[in-house]
This record gives sequence, C-alpha cells and structure tokens, in this order.
Amino acid sequence: LPRSHWLWNYTTGSMWLNASARYDLIYKRDIKMRKLDSTKVRPLKSEQLLRIEDHDFALRPGFGGSPIPVGIDVQVESIDSISEVDMDFTMTLYLRHYWKDERLSFPSTNNKSMTFDGRLIKKIWVPDVFFVHSKRSFIHDTTVENVMLRVYPDGNVLFSLRITVSAMCFMDFSRFPLDTQNCSLELESYAYNEDDLMLYWKHGNESLSTDEHISLSQFFIEEFSASSGLAFYSSTGWYNRLFINFALRRHIFFFVLQSYFPAMLMVMLSWVSFWIDRRAVPARVSLGITTVLTMSTIITGVSASMPQVSYIKAVDVYLWISFLFVFLSVIEYAAVNYLTTIEERKQLKKRGKASGMYNIDAVQAMAFDGCYHDPDVEMDLPAFTDRCEENETRARAVSVSNVGTARIKRKRSFKGNVGRIILQNNHVIDTYSRIIFPSVYIVFNFFYWGLYI
Repeated sequence: LPRSHWLWNYTTGSMWLNASARYDLIYKRDIKMRKLDSTKVRPLKSEQLLRIEDHDFALRPGFGGSPIPVGIDVQVESIDSISEVDMDFTMTLYLRHYWKDERLSFPSTNNKSMTFDGRLIKKIWVPDVFFVHSKRSFIHDTTVENVMLRVYPDGNVLFSLRITVSAMCFMDFSRFPLDTQNCSLELESYAYNEDDLMLYWKHGNESLSTDEHISLSQFFIEEFSASSGLAFYSSTGWYNRLFINFALRRHIFFFVLQSYFPAMLMVMLSWVSFWIDRRAVPARVSLGITTVLTMSTIITGVSASMPQVSYIKAVDVYLWISFLFVFLSVIEYAAVNYLTTIEERKQLKKRGKASGMYNIDAVQAMAFDGCYHDPDVEMDLPAFTDRCEENETRARAVSVSNVGTARIKRKRSFKGNVGRIILQNNHVIDTYSRIIFPSVYIVFNFFYWGLYI
C-alpha cells in the first residue's frame, strides 16, 4: 500500500492503516474470496434461459387477475387391491397437469420444448392438487423420482408424475356377494379456491384412459368415467373437484364354491335323517349335530372376512336360512323321538304290560343302546326274538347242513321284511318332512336368486 495510507504513532512507535485504507482492503479481500468460493451455486443455463431468478414463483401465474386454468388428464395403470374390511382401494396412475405460465416462456428458433426432472419443480410454481379421502399415497422413485416437467417456448407447461394412492370407497354390502360397488378417486386444489384456480378435465371424457390389461381377482371392472363438480368449505369457499369414477361387479363363482354350495350340501345332508329308522337314535342325532356345527363354521368364516356392518347382507340371508333348515331337522327328530316314546307307553298300557317286566326291559334296553325297541317288530323278527334263540339251540343238535339251511332261511326272511319294517316304523312327521323340507328349500332358492340376480 502507498505510504499515504499509513499513520505513525510517535508515542508507541508503531504504524497502522487509516480508515479508508482498511475499508478498501476488506472489500478487495471479500471479492477475492467470492471468486475462490467453488461451492457457491450458480444458475444453470436452463434456469438462466427461463429467467428463474427474475421472478417470484411463490405467487401463481396471473396473480390478482382471473383464475388460472389447470387441465388434468389421468392414465390408470392398475388397480392394485380392493379391501372390503378397510373399505378402500389402491390405484397406480399417471397424473398430468397442463397450465400456462408466461414467466417461463423463452426464445426458441425451432419451437422445441425443454424437458426437466424433479429438481426444477421446487423452484417454480406448480398446482397443489391432492387426493380427497386418500389414506396414503407416494410418488414412485425407482430408479429415480418419477416426475417430469416439460416447458414450451410460449410458457405452456406439462407436469407429469406417477403416483400410487389408497383412498376410501364407501361400499354398500347389503347385496354382498351379489353386489356392484361404485368407487371414485377425487382430485382438488388444496390452497386455491375457484377464484384463483380452475381445475378441469383437459380433453373432456377422453381425459381418463386405462390400461387394457387391468384385471382383479374378485371383480369385473364395468366402466371408467370422468366427471367434475364443486366442493364447499365454510372457512375457505368453493373449490373445483374432479372425479375418477369406476364400477366394480363382484365375481360370484368364488363365493358359490366357498359358501353357497357347501351350505346347500349341509342342508341336503340333514334331510338324510328323515330316511333313517327312527329307532337309530345315535345315527340321527350325530348327523344333525354334525350338520349344525358345519353350518356354524361356514357362517363364521364368511363373517371373519367382512367388515362388521350393522345391516344384513345377502349372504347372511342365505346362510342363516340354511342354518335354520338344518336346525329344524334336528328339532324334527326330537319331536319324532318324543312322540314315539309316548306312543310306545300307550301301547304297553293297552296290552296290560305297563307294570310288567317287559316294560322295564324295554326301557332299560333303550337307555342302554339309545335305540327305540318296538315290541311288535321284535316279536316278528326271527333274528331278534326268543324264537330265534330256541331255533339256534335246536340247530346245535342237528347236523351242520341243517344249521346252514336254517340260517339262510332266517336271512331271507329278514331281508324280505326290511322294507316292511322301515315303512311300519316310519313316523308320520318323517313322512311329511321328506316332502316339505326339500319343497320349501327349493322355493326359497327360487325367490333368493330371483331377487338378488
């Protein structure tokens, strides 16, 4: 520095710079440090071309004037899942925004657009579209964030991103599983009401497109449609809202195999007891209890996979009426057994045996083996009477050939009397039940399937 910038202190014998010299030195050092600072972010060439630094992009385009129109089109890539328990659906889609921002216009000789990735999105204004009633959503980021920004020379902008969103679907299960569900995905601006932003479908009904190979395991996708409307909030006003509507019709074949067909089989199996001898108490009781427990398991399995709604579903109607038929078949045999016991006692009293040893033996036999013993039938059957025992005793004293001949005769006699014995031991309730139960169940099926299909 020149000597004029230095001052001499005669007291201390030292020199120092005057004020103006110190200021010049600090300023020059600052400039030098800025030049040497390689970490300072300099505007990219594209940003310089778009003049990003010259505008305040915190404000929407045309702030203070008419609302900015933002066009939307959507391509649905897939419907990933439908959950009845959570009442929601998951969808993957391409969401594209179209608007014009003259602040981004740039000179171009060939009128070609410029395409950017997600890094420029944070530096400019973009519409704040969100999904109404969404539970969770995310932008795909494999291998890089799936975001694209395309700017045209006249300031038109295309902003596209790939999103997976899970949103609520208010389902009605009153006709489940013969139902059709109508769901919608709703889009709306979060901050800008209709005075600042006008949201609309870019190409009308053709703004919504779908992949041809979209399919679901439990549903037919009947239709996709686009619509629009207005939403009112008391604190902020009216907002434009867009709807992606789609209808889902449920596949019935899965539920026929898992619920309806097993229920039909259990009901028909319960009718088998009407053809079993009324004296076979263990057989008829065990068959009835087995069918009741199986129906309970089917009902529990269906209810476990469904939301706990407070109204009756179509499958509940069918399963519970089927359960009622099975339960009534058990009650039917209880009535048959009770009336048979009453009838037996009356017959024994008429014959004057109510207080005799025979009555005691019959009651003890029924308590022991659980079977009803008809005195008349047992007297007629050679294999179950004292006469059989006498014949067998005599047969032991005769030759082997005579014994074989006697046994063959008894078998033939027993086989010839089986049909007559079963018919004679049929209770009138069993006879009518064989006709009434199947007839009523068939009529119920006609009404059920006719009503819900």
